[in-house]
Amino acid sequence: MSLLTGQTAVITGGAQGLGLAIAEKFVSEGARVVLGDINPTATQSAAEHLGGPDVALATSCDVTRASDVETLVATAVERFGGLDIMVNNAGITRDATMRKMTEEQFDQVIAVHLKGTWNGVRAAAAVMREQKRGAIVNMSSISGKVGMIGQTNYSAAKAGIVGMTKAASKELAYLGVRVNAIQPGLIRSAMTEAMPQHIWDSKEAEVPLGRAGEPDEVAKVALFLASGMSSYMTGTVLEVTGGRHL
Repeated sequence: MSLLTGQTAVITGGAQGLGLAIAEKFVSEGARVVLGDINPTATQSAAEHLGGPDVALATSCDVTRASDVETLVATAVERFGGLDIMVNNAGITRDATMRKMTEEQFDQVIAVHLKGTWNGVRAAAAVMREQKRGAIVNMSSISGKVGMIGQTNYSAAKAGIVGMTKAASKELAYLGVRVNAIQPGLIRSAMTEAMPQHIWDSKEAEVPLGRAGEPDEVAKVALFLASGMSSYMTGTVLEVTGGRHL
């Protein structure tokens, strides 16, 4: 039997990048998935790619709106009968040095990452506490551990997700609900590959394993945290960095 046979997962930011890679991994292990993303066309395309409505559903979702996230979770319960896994992955960047960053750029990143994750944890927990089981996986970043120039907004949000994960894990543990987080490092994606080559090369040179990570390598860690393989783990933060920033 596959690791997630018969289970239902909700993944925010699931139309592309790490979210889609996680969805692909979950479906390959027997899960049904509900994808939430702000881009309805891309989300529908991703759901069809994953196998269509018997396996994957697309839902338009702005994670900064609690009502959208609640609808996303309700869709999973109504269509697939429950919610076993919640992956809070949706994110944006609005990079600028602190001197040049606008208040709007700061607020946008905090809203999507930090409030969006809180909305996801809260909505999932409301269902999972009644079931007395469930796994929540929050996407942080190594930027939240070490801080990055030009990312005072993003680094703050990703550090906040770590604190939120630890606090929520303590609140929900007695109900059988686990909450963990992942901190990816330099992962190959459309966003990171858009960097100027000299910046990419300098970042890759900092990785002891000598290369960038692949989305599938983050997805495998999400699978571990979502499945029974991590049944005695909660409140943990796993770095997927190739050894960078130890």
